[in-house]
Amino acid sequence: LESAESKMKFLSSLPEWIYGTIGGNTPCIELRSKSDELFLLDCGTGLREFSVAGRQPESGHYNIFLSHFHWDHIQGFPFFGQSFSPNSKIDIYTPFANAEEYLERQSSLPYFPINACFESVKNQLSFHLMQEGTPIEIGGLKIECHRMFHPGDSYSYSFEEDGKRFIYSTDVELQTSDFDKNCSRNKFFENADVLVFDSQYTNPEAAKKVNWGHNSFSSAIDFASNWNIKNLYFFHHEPNYDDKKLDSILDAGNNYKKYKSNRNLNLYISREGQEIQL
Repeated sequence: LESAESKMKFLSSLPEWIYGTIGGNTPCIELRSKSDELFLLDCGTGLREFSVAGRQPESGHYNIFLSHFHWDHIQGFPFFGQSFSPNSKIDIYTPFANAEEYLERQSSLPYFPINACFESVKNQLSFHLMQEGTPIEIGGLKIECHRMFHPGDSYSYSFEEDGKRFIYSTDVELQTSDFDKNCSRNKFFENADVLVFDSQYTNPEAAKKVNWGHNSFSSAIDFASNWNIKNLYFFHHEPNYDDKKLDSILDAGNNYKKYKSNRNLNLYISREGQEIQL
């Protein structure tokens, strides 16, 4: 590798996983509407990074949608620095009626000092109960929720604006009924432009972990193909898989989809810092 050209040629031949990391934070996705309304999907450890380095709304207004209350989806909330500011207004949406109680118990003595407990942030928070089958509208987006199979339940969210639809669907273990096209509630997924979907396991691991509430990448492809999804993003990665393993799953997925009817389906691995425009 004597010349710059030969070095660049060598580097370009290396697999993508060598160049950087997919990331290790637990779930938190930032979504913005055409009018720049901010939505945060779950409050995993990624929320702290957003709090420190993310582009904050000038209005101080945040919309948070919680899929469920398992620890990896809320553990960033006590470290969301903006929640301590009296200038912040934080609207929290979830189908779980006891959401406020859950978050209060999370940030309590003796786990947090008195000045970091729920009492210090509750004046900035408003809680809104969502119901499946009843859409709401915020900032020009039509938003719906959809219950999926997961221990204790988990809810997917659909966000639609100008005919484009983004679906966030984490912590899902697909059931045969989810593929039923005669079931009207399943139309929730049909023809979505982007589906961020639980694809935690390989098939052998999924077979060992029935009823754990997560999904294999291949069944995620089956599901996306069944509902004519345009772009599928593998999400909620298995913590024991390294970047090389996750990269190999994407390769395996692209090989697997060749045998599906929806060959126009695009597959991606969700990565920290990744941006999608619709």
